[in-house]
Formats: sequence, structure tokens, C-alpha cells
Amino acid sequence: MPYITATDGTSLHVKDMGVGRPVVLIHGWPLTGDMWEKQTLALVEAGYRVITYDRRGFGLSGHPINCYNYDVLADDLAVILEQLDLWDATLVGFSMGGGEVARYLTRHGRSRISKAVLLASIVPFLLKTADNPEGVDISVFDGIKQEIRQDRFDFLKSFLPGFYGTTMLHHPVSEGVLEWSFTLASMASPMATLDCVDAWGKTDFRSDLQSFTIPTLIIHGTADSAVPADIAGRRAADLIPGSIFREYDGAPHGLFFTHAEQVNADLLEFLAS
Repeated sequence: MPYITATDGTSLHVKDMGVGRPVVLIHGWPLTGDMWEKQTLALVEAGYRVITYDRRGFGLSGHPINCYNYDVLADDLAVILEQLDLWDATLVGFSMGGGEVARYLTRHGRSRISKAVLLASIVPFLLKTADNPEGVDISVFDGIKQEIRQDRFDFLKSFLPGFYGTTMLHHPVSEGVLEWSFTLASMASPMATLDCVDAWGKTDFRSDLQSFTIPTLIIHGTADSAVPADIAGRRAADLIPGSIFREYDGAPHGLFFTHAEQVNADLLEFLAS
């Protein structure tokens, strides 16, 4: 079943691999479900059923002109869970994908879900407001959108090295990984790339945190410049009762690749607990 149809008719490209207890991996912006290569291999080899999918507007899923708010995105996730008849599932959301986890639990409950993982997630709220003064100024998100409109491909080329923590003296990933990531990001529609900046940058998930009534693992890197731990991972850990927080010293945003062995070990330990 490579495609599942969302409630509005949008085709969602899904990969369903392995057997066992299901783990649903939800990708970040601006990549696709294929970003989970290292986690998929480790989980399938450990005896889990792994489901990845391309968010609407990204990868091989349909590219509608709008409908990129988190209510719609969470409902897409719900359709996938229902169509694949998944129960006792673990939801793993990276970066923007953490928003789908939070909003899904609010809109659809926990009946199908046993555990949740927020990996370098944007939850609970990134935007700087009067009641969120430590957040990111709106000018940053508007600037990202302006650069995308001007030259989306040049923006991606300049964005991705920092995503993985690459500097003049530090090269945590190969040129091949950067080229692969650029290819995945280039597959997205320009409209989805733009609109999802508003979705992940400006959506307030603080009220959704009360829906995390299941075991929750939160992983974040101290060197994450895209989604700083101070306003995301650490705060989510403080606000989700009983959550487990793992902070990786020096890890960048793209820790799913740069720190894959550590991420995989923590995921497997959490799944088995």
C-alpha cells in the first residue's frame, strides 16, 4: 500500500516495513520520510514494524496548493494509522514532526498510541510573543520565507550545512549526505515549503501538552541552532509530566544522522521499557 488517500483526496506516500510492534516516524521540514534511513534499518532489524511517510506537499505525496496547518497534518497521520490498522504504536516526531505528534494526541486521543518520542522537536512553541518572551522573533521566520521565495534552491544549499552542524573546521556529515538531503528537500512543493514555515514556526502547542498522558521520550542537542533546546526540548520536558529527557552534548539539529547510533540506542531502550 504505497499510497493512502487523505480525507481531502490528497495522496500520502507511505512505506511500511518489517513486522512487530509499529513505530511511525514523522519527518521534519524540509525533508521527506526517507530521512529516517538509519532509524528504519535499526528498528526493523530489532523486530519492529516501521512506517514512514511523506507529509503532504513533500516527497512523493500529493502537492495541494494549501492546507498545511497542523489540524490537517494531524488528520493525515490519523488516516494513515487507521488505514494500516495500527495499534499499540509509538509515534516519533522529528523537528516539525513533533507538532503532528502533539496535535494528533489532542485531536484523536491515545487509543492507538502507546508511546511518543519528540526528537529535536519544535514543541511546545517557537514564536516570540508577550507570554513567550524567550521565543524566536517573527522576523526570523519572515526572513526564511523571503529567502525561499527569492531562490528556494540556494536557500536549501545554505541551510543544510548548519542543519547538520557543519562548519569550516567541523564536518559531521559527508558531502554525499548534504547532496542527498538537498535532493529530498528539493522534492517539496514551493507552497508547502513556504506554508510549513508558518506552521512549525508559529503554532502554539502548549495546550496540546496535556494530551501527553503516555510514556514520552524527549531528545535534543545542545548545539541545535535551528530549534534551540532552551525553548523547545528542555521546556517540553519540564511541561510533560513523567517524560524522559535525553540531552546530547554538542549535537546539532540533524542528530538523527550525526548521532544516529546514540539516537537508535535510546529509541530501542525506550521501546523495550
